[in-house]
Amino acid sequence: MEPLLESFLHYLIAEKGLSKNTIDAYRHGLTRFLAYLRERNLQEIRDVAKVDIQSFLLVLRKKHLNTRSIVRDLTILRTFFRFLIQEGILQSNPVEDLESPKVAKKLPEILTINEIERIIEQPNLQTPLGTRDRAMLEILYATGMRVSELIQLPTHQVNLEAGYVLVYGKGSKERIVPLGGEAMRWVDLYLRTARRVLSKEKESPFLFINRSGKRLTRQGFWKNLRHYAQKAGLHKRITPHLLRHSFASHLLERGADLRSVQMMLGHVDISTTQIYTHVTGERLKKVHKRYHPRG
Repeated sequence: MEPLLESFLHYLIAEKGLSKNTIDAYRHGLTRFLAYLRERNLQEIRDVAKVDIQSFLLVLRKKHLNTRSIVRDLTILRTFFRFLIQEGILQSNPVEDLESPKVAKKLPEILTINEIERIIEQPNLQTPLGTRDRAMLEILYATGMRVSELIQLPTHQVNLEAGYVLVYGKGSKERIVPLGGEAMRWVDLYLRTARRVLSKEKESPFLFINRSGKRLTRQGFWKNLRHYAQKAGLHKRITPHLLRHSFASHLLERGADLRSVQMMLGHVDISTTQIYTHVTGERLKKVHKRYHPRG
């Protein structure tokens, strides 16, 4: 069955354009499933029945995998068996009628506007690295892009005259996101001053570079963000994704429509964006309870 797995993964790369992390997750989930089939002496994929899938999910539950992980493995199996039908290898899908376990939606944490501003104001603007970091924080909060998108952002995809950035997200999907006045101002300053110093005359396609003139790593930016959060007196766990969550929630709190926020975040499914409406709703309830005379 391993050749079928490799064919499927090649299909995901060539036809679906999925990211390396997603491909790795699919490989891991299916390798675990095929190992389970071997334990049950099931040598042919066509011999797999609905009851075998149910037994596999039960084994995962007994191994104390959380519901989210089990749902992910079930989704992987659904996609895999649909591929086998599409290729004419199977006639029916043993996973199709299985219901996914219900996963409780975990509401994302967000920062207040004051907390965001305190972090953004921490970099030392007397140094090239500080100017770079200020521009990175401004653009991250202004666009809600993922940190992986930020560190891989080519300079030519930032249009300061028109005020937008072209982002390639998951699955190489393209989206255009407005920059906003403050982000434009700081990116412009960084390009005119700090980047020239950091590049040391070396050519790099990337907008944000380190002191060696090379692309900044995700770990490097995360480390800097934690440092600035501590300097700002914030003792909660701060991640780049927290700025993305805050970007979405702050827009919705101020009346942005859900579809526009979805487009800016690069979410394929609007239900992914809808979780932020729950966040803003919870915050409004807290405000109401605190300040309303009969709250």
